[in-house]
Amino acid sequence: MTNELPHEPDTAAPPAEPAAITEATVVPEMPTQPPTAPPASKKRLGPLAAGLLGLAAGAALVGGAWAITANIGPGKPDTFTLEGSFSLTDGSSVVSDGDAGCRGSGGYDDIQEGTSVTVYDASGSVVATGALGDSKGAPYSPCIFKVAVDDVPRGEKYYKVEVSHRGTVQMTAESAEAGELAATLG
Repeated sequence: MTNELPHEPDTAAPPAEPAAITEATVVPEMPTQPPTAPPASKKRLGPLAAGLLGLAAGAALVGGAWAITANIGPGKPDTFTLEGSFSLTDGSSVVSDGDAGCRGSGGYDDIQEGTSVTVYDASGSVVATGALGDSKGAPYSPCIFKVAVDDVPRGEKYYKVEVSHRGTVQMTAESAEAGELAATLG
């Protein structure tokens, strides 16, 4: 046997070796500009502020629409009233109704207040109708009727006007729109 003593284990640990730098270890670069602050959190509007903001936006929208349409304005209406006079000139066929006016007689008995007035366009289509209006006259003098036919459409080069069934009188659009109808019979 040997007289050797058993060896006592060392209780002290050997010094640690420094960790090795591997490819997986990345060192970040330093930024060239300082970092920016995070955006401030948005504050929600209260009901009163939201209502006032909506009211202001609505008023601005309505005001803008009004301003645009106010500058456009209504152009000429699409229709006009054809005005003028119609005269029955055969004085021997005029009957006076005193202060109530006059009317035709004999071969002209269809001519009186309320007799139809028809307006045609250039192609001969009926575009408006009316009637003879108030009249004035005496026996052996002309009987003159007022004429006013509403809602005659614009846009024709000329118009034809007929009283009763007595044939047409042609007039330019300018004359018709200016109220220059001056038709005669007799």
